[in-house]
Amino acid sequence: MPAPAPHGRPLRIMLVEDHDMVAEAICLALERSSDLQVVARAASVASALADAKRCEPDVVLMDRRLPDGDGITAIADLLALLPNVRVLVLAGEGSGSVAARVAAAGGAGLILKARGLRELEDAVRRVAAGEVVFSQDLLGDVLDRLAGRAPGLGTNLTPREREALHLLGEGRTTAEISDELGVALNTGRNHVQRVLEKLGARSQLEAVTIARREGLLG
Repeated sequence: MPAPAPHGRPLRIMLVEDHDMVAEAICLALERSSDLQVVARAASVASALADAKRCEPDVVLMDRRLPDGDGITAIADLLALLPNVRVLVLAGEGSGSVAARVAAAGGAGLILKARGLRELEDAVRRVAAGEVVFSQDLLGDVLDRLAGRAPGLGTNLTPREREALHLLGEGRTTAEISDELGVALNTGRNHVQRVLEKLGARSQLEAVTIARREGLLG
């Protein structure tokens, strides 16, 4: 059964998604149900923050990768504007470390786009009712991480990847990192890319920010 909407009205949803076809499909799927209403659509973090206060949604459905930033990083800003809003992150791919970042940021969950629109509709209702919802693929891993049973971020970095991370922290370019490590440029790029993947980061700057927060860099 659908979760009851606040005050008997439809759940108000703001969709933050920069791909038009994906956004249109999600809007059509959500609005075929009488208890769900898309009240705003944004294509960037900046426009989402600008529209959130005006629209006062119950749930923000936030794409993880947006043109001007990471949807996970934006969760804190949305909660500062609307403390009671529920933020559900939508991602093309995910991992336990990414899901744990969503939970640590105050997000209500993370759903993988591959899971389908029916699961997304159900997740929106559940987070609006106060639940925390993660795609089944990620649930076990994120629970382990939040319970402290899984290694923390960065503990699975190889020695070479740790060296690359410290050089990133010093502001070195990929070419400079490759020279410092004494490896070919493509190999250096691979080391940097694996650092980003293991930290759940979208960019080198975000990787350094996460690493500092986790105590991986001085």
